[in-house]
Amino acid sequence: MIRLKIEQYVMAYKVEQDRIRAMLPMGFDSLRPVLRFNAEIRNNDSFYIELNTPVAAYGKRGWLNIARWNSSDCSICCEKCGNKTTFITDFLRITFVGVGILGGCPAESNNDGCFYGINAESLVAPEKIDARKEFCDGEFAFCYSFDDAHGENYGGKTLPATLEESKIVYPCVELTAENAAKIKCEQMLGQYKVIFER
Repeated sequence: MIRLKIEQYVMAYKVEQDRIRAMLPMGFDSLRPVLRFNAEIRNNDSFYIELNTPVAAYGKRGWLNIARWNSSDCSICCEKCGNKTTFITDFLRITFVGVGILGGCPAESNNDGCFYGINAESLVAPEKIDARKEFCDGEFAFCYSFDDAHGENYGGKTLPATLEESKIVYPCVELTAENAAKIKCEQMLGQYKVIFER
């Protein structure tokens, strides 16, 4: 079996939870006011990015995939300079800067996996990663339009986000990266990188 070397970079940020609720398909409930990027360098030569949000559905708790992009399908490049890594596409730019502080393995005790569709069968179990993560500073900016979401966290801490009661019922919109990009970043929650084999 051929194993892939994975450099995975994760960035989470807080948004208005009612905006997320307006995007979710029927049967999915938002667990926290969070959007999260997972970006990967695979074997040093291919790149992958996905955008997720935490949900409950079909008796499971995990993440719902909003969008995913592969360097084989669209233009993604990655620039590395020292401890700084930047993923660049036509519609998104994400930068991670390793700070040299290590933490535990990036495991979530209440995560049943990631839904890559809107039915129960689309749930993919979470990867088991034993490597320790390195905390990062970082920033991101969507570029679909001039007022898309952006945020930065330099010298910040990793922060939790908890369930918010619904206050506003927004009109339903399609679950797309373009619609997620319109939701303002209220606060960066944390970033890290982890290197492992898949």
